[in-house]
Amino acid sequence: MTHASPSPAAVTGIADRLVVADRVHAFAEALDGGDTNAVANAVAIREGRVIAVGARDDLAIHVGNTTVIDEHPGATLVPGLVDGHTHIVFGLELTRGVQLTDLTLEEAQDRIAAAATEAAPGAWVFGWGIDPNIFTGTGFTGRLFDAAAAGHPVFLRMRDAHSAVINSAGIEAIGLTGQETFPDESVVGVDEHGAPTGYLLELAAMDLVLGQIPDESHEELADRLAIVLDGMAASGITGTHVMDFHTGSREVLEILESRGDLPIRLRFSPMVPPGSTREALERIAEVQGLHGRRWRVDGVKFMIDGTVDNGSAWLHEPDCYGQGRRSIWTDTEAYREALRFFAERGIATATHAIGDQGVAFVLDAIESLGEVAGRSAHRIEHIETIPDGTVPRFAQLGVAASMQPIHGTRHTRADRSDNWSVRLGEERASHGWRCRDIRDSGAVLALGSDWPVTPYDPRVMMAESILRYPVARPELAPIQPEQALTVRQALEGYTSHAARAIGAEDEGVIRPGARAAFTVFAADPLATSAQELATIDVVATYVDGAPVLR
Repeated sequence: MTHASPSPAAVTGIADRLVVADRVHAFAEALDGGDTNAVANAVAIREGRVIAVGARDDLAIHVGNTTVIDEHPGATLVPGLVDGHTHIVFGLELTRGVQLTDLTLEEAQDRIAAAATEAAPGAWVFGWGIDPNIFTGTGFTGRLFDAAAAGHPVFLRMRDAHSAVINSAGIEAIGLTGQETFPDESVVGVDEHGAPTGYLLELAAMDLVLGQIPDESHEELADRLAIVLDGMAASGITGTHVMDFHTGSREVLEILESRGDLPIRLRFSPMVPPGSTREALERIAEVQGLHGRRWRVDGVKFMIDGTVDNGSAWLHEPDCYGQGRRSIWTDTEAYREALRFFAERGIATATHAIGDQGVAFVLDAIESLGEVAGRSAHRIEHIETIPDGTVPRFAQLGVAASMQPIHGTRHTRADRSDNWSVRLGEERASHGWRCRDIRDSGAVLALGSDWPVTPYDPRVMMAESILRYPVARPELAPIQPEQALTVRQALEGYTSHAARAIGAEDEGVIRPGARAAFTVFAADPLATSAQELATIDVVATYVDGAPVLR
């Protein structure tokens, strides 16, 4: 859905605020073919919109007695950074408990043991961010944490957020039998005897367990969300595309807005569960447009497959374990019908598709919409491995690619020794996270973190999309270095291309009529190295023309 710019009358006259820096990068070339503000160093704002961009002296006609002037000497102002893929409120559930990211099995067991000693008798112990590679020798099983938990039930999420394990005490507390069935391809794992291992694959299986565990209160969640949003603003983020509208999101957001304005803008796209009925689709359509002061529901999110690491990505050929040959939509024709349902109503869609067959199927489905596809924006999330023939189809069909190359830099290795690469094999692994190929094909490429799957700091994210290895691990060989982005491409992925991915003409650029959302860096990011970009200071952010961070 395209968000129209205001009329010229709304963007003239005396400014409420004038923001002055050493330079302004408008990134207008991403939309109109030329950077019309190459020498600009000031932006005039009125009622949350840009009314003029240019040299400070030229903008004097917009300065009156009531105009507030913000000076940022030596700084560079760019369109506000937008993380193209996060899970803000759902992420609070995903990050409940002890962080286990990048730990070995022994280290994870030690942390669970420490948490168990502090837990009340019989209380659940939570952890998140587990590396699936720690189960390589045993298979996915929560029994590995029985001793560490000392009798406590344990719920531990994998880093991909698509699976979890519970231990023997948890299996007993929930009453799992291993015979549970679901409307999609979710699974409760069993051993060779048919007994449940505690492995929970995909959301329906995890929800079966979580539905029997006490939730945190909305007030507690609001307190935690405030910390996350403040941290995002401090890193330069002014908005994010939230790929769900998780249960309790509205209540938590209303609590936060009762305390004051949110520090960033939030665009929520509710999930459409596999196998959704017509009534469920209509309920999701009805919440479109629901909003607060700085949040709104706009668009929907599908998932056509799971992840490579747990064998549920939809692949043309099976992985090395014979897995990955099915969509999580048991009836894939129902996905096509649901996609059309929203497209006909002008509702933007985003579809999680990781495997090569999943990506191809979604592109086919969008193409089959015909003229209906043009009523709203369509995008595909993740796109972890695709062959050469799929790359040009994004630009050809006008489908945006929304990618998180930090998943490749953090979760895979150049020597192909990691679980993701082993499952796919050399050829498919070498076609991973093809950001540069997609961008060079002329397609829109939005970038994001998928927080909490990986950290949200956009400076690090952009740096790693250029370096193709973790900023903190320079000794590691880069992952597919030929897919490295330029600094400008990385910045556009967080600005102009993030806006184009949702069809927003008044976001992601700095020009008259656009939303006044800016990130102010201490130095010019286009003149820095990737390593310097990762640590460049953020001196201010602006949302709706008002300073959030200074």
